[in-house]
Amino acid sequence: MKRTAVEVNFDGIVGPTHNYGGLSYGNIASIRHGSTVSNPRAALFQGLEKMKLLADLGVPQAVLPPHERPDIESLRRLGFRGNDSRIIAEVHKKAPFLLARCYSSSAMWAANAATVSPSADTADTRVHFTPANLITQFHRCIEPAFTGILLKTIFSDNTAFAHHEPVPACIPFSDEGAANHTRLCNSYGHAGIELFAYGRRASDQSEQGPSTYPARHSLEASQAIARLHQLDPQTKVFARQNPDAIDAGVFHNDVISVGNENVFFYHSLAFDRCPSLMDELSRKFSRLCRDELVLIEVGAQEVPIEDAVESYLFNSQLVTLPDNTMCLIAPVECRENPRTSAVLERVLSQENPIQKVLYVDVRQSMKNGGGPACLRLRVVLTPEERSLTHDGVFFTDRLYEELRAWGARYYRDHLDVDELSDPSLPDESRAALDALTRILKIGSLYRFQTAGA
Repeated sequence: MKRTAVEVNFDGIVGPTHNYGGLSYGNIASIRHGSTVSNPRAALFQGLEKMKLLADLGVPQAVLPPHERPDIESLRRLGFRGNDSRIIAEVHKKAPFLLARCYSSSAMWAANAATVSPSADTADTRVHFTPANLITQFHRCIEPAFTGILLKTIFSDNTAFAHHEPVPACIPFSDEGAANHTRLCNSYGHAGIELFAYGRRASDQSEQGPSTYPARHSLEASQAIARLHQLDPQTKVFARQNPDAIDAGVFHNDVISVGNENVFFYHSLAFDRCPSLMDELSRKFSRLCRDELVLIEVGAQEVPIEDAVESYLFNSQLVTLPDNTMCLIAPVECRENPRTSAVLERVLSQENPIQKVLYVDVRQSMKNGGGPACLRLRVVLTPEERSLTHDGVFFTDRLYEELRAWGARYYRDHLDVDELSDPSLPDESRAALDALTRILKIGSLYRFQTAGA
């Protein structure tokens, strides 16, 4: 069944404690920039400029508010006692490695927040959400509970939206969310192919995995989500990441491929047995969508995988514009790299739906290993579903101006990891989040807002 629908980019708002803790093993940019000085205000403004660019292009855009940081409750669960200031001081003295983790603004990378299946794909014709458990990194595994609260607040109507708990938080079901999930269709309102990428199969220990960096996502997690979302067996595809790509820094599949509607743009080394996977995708797409899947492959001779990781070529956003052409929203690093710049020129010169490339500066995010696509969670909504979604999070010129003024007031322009022990930082962060909930008209989201109520 074909229905009118749009894909909305829900971008994570960069939190006021954005810092470079170097926390993400396997993420080369994160490790490389660990302990350097961040600029939370610049990070926020760069994210807002990207959102405004998409909104001005006519691409539906919305926001997701940051998580509360520091996560004092996690520190209490680890045995630290006292008021917030005392806990921060004790952690700084006795376990400083925990401080950056509980202050991390990593929820800004909303592509990891959840896996989302649109109503056109699900048996009960509701939009399904499953927050990722993110168990392979401590600073991220503290996110799922609030992510679930946030999604249920924004998408609250249970006749239109189905919310699931994260799959069990254990290694066999490690789940990294939509960063390892791609949907292909001939229009957003039509049933599509859901491609789930995984790094390892927990049920088969003999399968050769990466040797340097961990494979973060399991096949079993993706299979569980496909069942929860009530997907047709004929419309789902499970694809193993190339273990050599993981060792080269491809910690999530959205670092090495991106798809939108009937276009899939990918590196030749993205997947194990890549040619046979492309055959399977093409066959299933043709059978379901009665159309041809447009495959745009970039070979290792054109762009070595190291260049793809350095530039985040495939972590660009591929979006459909109102005139039905497609535009690639690429990080400025792609323009500065001769190989990736040449590839984008080739793509534009060929016959395919991608007619435009626009470059964005999100360097504050890139230094922590997150490009344009990392910053957004894609949610396909019909007009009725859109009308049932909390309106305050949708991006407008007025909201853009309010968020810029808000950031100018509350965000620091300099944050060193040593400054995380500053006893005034938690109060600054909470004041910012309290003001944000009023701007978004979203009510009391955070624990500090409801404590003692």
